[in-house]
Amino acid sequence: MDTDVLIVGAGPTGLTLADELRVAGAAAVLVDKLPQRSTLSKAGGVQSRTQEAFDQRGLLEPLLATGNHPTGTAHFAGITLSLTQGRHRHPWRSIPQVVIEGFLEQHLAAHGIPVRRDHELTGISQDEDGVTATFASGRAVRSRYLVAADGGRSTVRSLLGAEFPGRPGTMTTVAADVRLGGDDPAMTHTRSEDGHWASVFPLGTDPRGRPLRRLSLGGPGRSLPREVPVTEAEIRDGLSAVFGSRVQLLELRYARRITNAARQAAQYRHGRVFLAGDAAHVHLPIGAQGMNTGIQDALNLGWKLGAAVHGWAPDHLLDTYHAERHPVAAAVLRNVQAQSLLMDQQGTRDPDVVATKELFAALTQLRDVQYFLDDVLSGMGIRYPMPGTEGRPLVGLPAPDLDLDPVRSHELLRRGRGVLLDPAGRFAKVAALWHDRVDRAGQGAGTEPMLIRPDGYVCWAGNPDDLEPALGHWFGEPH
Repeated sequence: MDTDVLIVGAGPTGLTLADELRVAGAAAVLVDKLPQRSTLSKAGGVQSRTQEAFDQRGLLEPLLATGNHPTGTAHFAGITLSLTQGRHRHPWRSIPQVVIEGFLEQHLAAHGIPVRRDHELTGISQDEDGVTATFASGRAVRSRYLVAADGGRSTVRSLLGAEFPGRPGTMTTVAADVRLGGDDPAMTHTRSEDGHWASVFPLGTDPRGRPLRRLSLGGPGRSLPREVPVTEAEIRDGLSAVFGSRVQLLELRYARRITNAARQAAQYRHGRVFLAGDAAHVHLPIGAQGMNTGIQDALNLGWKLGAAVHGWAPDHLLDTYHAERHPVAAAVLRNVQAQSLLMDQQGTRDPDVVATKELFAALTQLRDVQYFLDDVLSGMGIRYPMPGTEGRPLVGLPAPDLDLDPVRSHELLRRGRGVLLDPAGRFAKVAALWHDRVDRAGQGAGTEPMLIRPDGYVCWAGNPDDLEPALGHWFGEPH
């Protein structure tokens, strides 16, 4: 074997997975067909749950230190969810994808894991022992497992012949990175009476410290074929249609047309090959959910592949990747399609859509509705199907970040191992059987005992009789 895991694609999903495998002590090779890293911002928002995950690996503070990454207010279909502010330790932040990619690539390089660029995949074959990948250069790489993180037009998915059902794109909108002048709106979703609309949110600053914005435009007559270039004149016209002369374009840095295609792989696992990120699911980029969902795919899969490489993974463990992550992305596709409908992106001003959005906007004034939508958009409401969820509200959810003195519970996850919170010291004997995979923490008087997986999800809480079965279910046979 050349490596334990070959990762194809060095975007946020592939880079995160490479680091998770590093933490798990598994060897990874990370390849990308591009000769150099993209300088395009692409996605720009980071959810609360994704920030928690970076914090659990000690990466959040240094990531935030890379620049000015302002916090924002959650919205659903352009409707601000103001009541959710301050609800999570880590609020939604604007961190461009290009910044995340650069940060993670540097972090991996410092640990001896470079991105091998200019590697165009041309073939894959697998057997009962591993996967062989071949490249246009003639080189071949042999690995125990292969993960496709190579985007919506995934070569791996195509070579597999994997089913990718869903809806093709029926319209396009414009997404652009710009500098704006005049009454520069830092964040807004604004619509004109004739159906034209513009969404703006912050993207940090350019190298000279000037504010950058992500601008999206749509409305009547603005859905053009994807291959038609976006011009400065088109951007100026779109701004004028919504803001009049109040907002001006100072600089257009990058622009593209995006479609409302919505597709999801029928299966995330194909033997020793796994699909993750946009290779597994694509949708209209509303709320930066694509990048965050891909990063969460990597966090879910990384420790499980590490367990398989080290030989202690239970037989079912790798299959839980599809079982847990497929429903999450399916729910993302549904909420994005609902938001797209309510936002009336083509500017039809259909009276049925207008009436529906008015009613929906009224409902969002209720706290419980805002909290529900915030759970959907922040990633904090994801609950994986697990044994023991009955009557145990914590099981299946992200572990709370408890102040245990002298550490927070999330800091205990930085070794990439399971964590058993045992404040009363009752479970030392059983925990010792899994000491090579699970750390036991005795601090936190008054804290409910819980078992936390390496990806930060609670997999047992409360009932002492269920602890040993839970340890076996998630961490295999004891040493």
